[in-house]
Amino acid sequence: MRVRKLGKIGLPAGALLALLAAGSLSIRFYGEATAQSTGQSSGASGSTLAPVTAGTAAAQDMPVYVRGIGTVQAYNSVTVKSRVDGQIVKVDFREGQEVKAGDPLFEIDPRPFDAALAMAQANLARDQAQLANAERNVGRDKPLLNKDFVSHQQYDTDSASASALEGTVKADEAQIESAQLQLDYATIRSPIDGRTGARQVDIGNLVHATDNTALVTITQLKPIFVSFTAPQQQFDAIRQASLQGPVTTLARSGDDQREIAQGSLTLIDNQIDQATGTVHLKASFDNADEALWPGEFVNIRLVVNTLKDAVTVPARTVEEGPNGSYLFVIKPDKTVEMRNVKVAENENGLAVIGTGLAAGEHVVVDGQYRLDQGTKVSIVPEQAQAPNGGS
Repeated sequence: MRVRKLGKIGLPAGALLALLAAGSLSIRFYGEATAQSTGQSSGASGSTLAPVTAGTAAAQDMPVYVRGIGTVQAYNSVTVKSRVDGQIVKVDFREGQEVKAGDPLFEIDPRPFDAALAMAQANLARDQAQLANAERNVGRDKPLLNKDFVSHQQYDTDSASASALEGTVKADEAQIESAQLQLDYATIRSPIDGRTGARQVDIGNLVHATDNTALVTITQLKPIFVSFTAPQQQFDAIRQASLQGPVTTLARSGDDQREIAQGSLTLIDNQIDQATGTVHLKASFDNADEALWPGEFVNIRLVVNTLKDAVTVPARTVEEGPNGSYLFVIKPDKTVEMRNVKVAENENGLAVIGTGLAAGEHVVVDGQYRLDQGTKVSIVPEQAQAPNGGS
């Protein structure tokens, strides 16, 4: 016969039923049912308290942000190309090097330009000698003309020749300036302060002024821009803040966990993009530590206002329910009150309570899942809270 055990008693089912029918056996239940009964009884007597961690609503100044996602842009970016034709004979920089305006970058074989300059200088010397001779002829002709020893036609011819040579000399001087400029262009220099990129052309290559390929790109990183957009609904707040003075702008990491740099708003575009309903903005950063890099995506926060003496609590204090946001306030008798609140801002782990809570009130920070209206609580240190103590 199969034996079923109940508690510590093992009897055949038939014998057990007979004892029950005769009233010779009473059964007492242990385990979960007994525990629940005990708990209910204890709860009724008020001896069981829900453990929670608590905090106090604080009053502090809190910034109001307009948020956006921005792209870092170089303050200036220059694509360096050759302005003359020739063979590259020297590279004067390393890739990724910081350069100053005027620093040499490439040198093109200067010999053709030296020769052109020397020829222009020689032409100038020749024409200056001819001009001097023509001017002497005019000087001799003038007194002889009054004595009819020189015809008016000869005088006019000598004068015209001198004037023509004056023009030739000026042309020679211009040719020298042009040849000197071509020689200067043979040394390609950085037009701005910045950082060089990858070199696109090596020593020995022929380059031409008409080439579309850049020799190198230089970007200015200090200062630097971040370009971003904001919804048009935020436009008035941004504009009003800008009328009060420089608008502080914070650049944060892609995960929004770390502040990278602090700058100021420098551009509010002159129109709102009707296709997207956004306004284009630009902020400038000193970037002395080069923490921002062109092409990087960053989170942007514009400080458009500051809430004075705002009531704040840890963000995890606030729960969401069918009727909106709420939290549990701990009353002096250690019972909790479930109270609806309005959250104005959430920032850096803090919730700014617009209405429903006063500074100095005690609130439940963790352990809300155990609570209901009027539940009595015991306050425990935060580290003693169970891992799932939060809601």
